[in-house]
Amino acid sequence: MGDFSYKDIYVEDGKRVLEINILPEKYCNFDCIFCPIGRSQNKVDTQKSFNKIESSLIELESIIENTKPELIFINSKGEALVNDKIDDIINFIKGKGLPVRLFSNGYLLGRDEYMKIANKCDEVVGELKIITEEGFQKIQRPIEGYTLAKYISNMIAFNKQYKGKFIFEITIIKGYNDDEESIQRIKNIINKISPDKIIIARMEDERFRKKLGITDERFEKISNALLNI
Repeated sequence: MGDFSYKDIYVEDGKRVLEINILPEKYCNFDCIFCPIGRSQNKVDTQKSFNKIESSLIELESIIENTKPELIFINSKGEALVNDKIDDIINFIKGKGLPVRLFSNGYLLGRDEYMKIANKCDEVVGELKIITEEGFQKIQRPIEGYTLAKYISNMIAFNKQYKGKFIFEITIIKGYNDDEESIQRIKNIINKISPDKIIIARMEDERFRKKLGITDERFEKISNALLNI
């Protein structure tokens, strides 16, 4: 058995998607209070070595052969880019003739070493949750020295040079970015990043939905406002 973990194959836009986690536990550059995985005991933004990946790639190859996916989605416990074998993993998948989607919170995408890795992917997902500096520091609890302005500028810089499909996922959180002023700020950020696709999400986890979730009516109104700019 390898060290990767998988979700069951699902169909998205008519394609069979295999979702894969390449981290043994949570390694992230944020420590968001609402993270469904839990606290970040390993808050890092430099690459780390984990177990040898030979057995994991053998298992991945077998799963690909058995499930016949049409897209591999690297969506890990934290920031997948900190696995120092991610370049090899992407190359392995591409060698199978399959497109790769990478999920990243987006902060590292402006750094050259990570930009080169992400550029190999057919699709990259970046995200945004908190849109004030105070909220970013308090709620997402990033590595010391991180700023919201840099976070956004990293995604802008990445997408300016990226040739693939950049997907921008925005999570609407009650009391933090669901007011009209925040929605206008988000619109401005969308225009600066200029993503190929926008996904509007909200708190679905039962542990956080009561306090941080928004109503269906408000969610629909915000979604319409952001998806139609």
